[in-house]
Amino acid sequence: MKSVFGRYIPGDSYVHKLDPRIKIILTINYIVLTFISSYFIDTLLILLPLVITYVISTKRISPLINSVKFPLFITFFIFIINVYSLKYNDSSYKDWAIPIWKQKDIYITYEAINKTITLFLRIYIMIMVTTLLTNTTKPILLTKAIEDLLLPLKLFFVPVHIIAMIISISLRFIPTLLDEANRIVKAQTSRGVDFKNGKIKEKVVAFTTLIIPLFVSSFSKAEDLSNAMETRGYNPYKKRTRYRKLQFGLGDALVLLWLILLTSFIIINHVNAFDYLPNWYTYYFKIV
Repeated sequence: MKSVFGRYIPGDSYVHKLDPRIKIILTINYIVLTFISSYFIDTLLILLPLVITYVISTKRISPLINSVKFPLFITFFIFIINVYSLKYNDSSYKDWAIPIWKQKDIYITYEAINKTITLFLRIYIMIMVTTLLTNTTKPILLTKAIEDLLLPLKLFFVPVHIIAMIISISLRFIPTLLDEANRIVKAQTSRGVDFKNGKIKEKVVAFTTLIIPLFVSSFSKAEDLSNAMETRGYNPYKKRTRYRKLQFGLGDALVLLWLILLTSFIIINHVNAFDYLPNWYTYYFKIV
């Protein structure tokens, strides 16, 4: 099955019709809010609408499950590090640093579990929000949106169109390279290369048979794209006109309103401005 990360999925949903500039702002804002949120409930307020929106927009559930693998892989190693590094005497949260399970130098504490879950949620949200952006936005509209958002930089003679085109091509090449990597893995496996079993040295040697052909293929595709653009007379320094202009509608205003309310709530929570929050909320759902 082909990976959907970075790939546009045609559709007629509410998210597909949103102004791509709003979607880019929402993506950046979500990533920032994920890292400044102080409570797990704040993080869930970010994650749950994101998951529901993705399922409704793309009518797919499998990418949600497949996207869990990478965060789990990272958080597993972080959890192992936390188990060995987080000690009661070194922690600034004494109530959270009490060991749940202890064996010699191994301490499993609430703080280790808290930090691990937090890291998992943050990585997962970053993956999902960028996937939602690329799955529901055409590459050409994404380029226009980036160019419009970077428009103030033209005052400082920054080549905005070139930067937008580079970002757009980079995003467009992600699914292409993933498909190419899968093709190379299957080809090398049929030749007897084992990517899963063996010692670390053998795995490194095996992965060189993947990385080297992938680099060669990437440069080849980049050269083909460059030749194709040059053949069609593309000149990034010439002034370009637009066939379609991006328009801000009522739906975009509603999304922007939701974003403002969510941002305000999380920032107020972050600075502990809500004095009336119950103790169970501020204690048990605190991100340490």
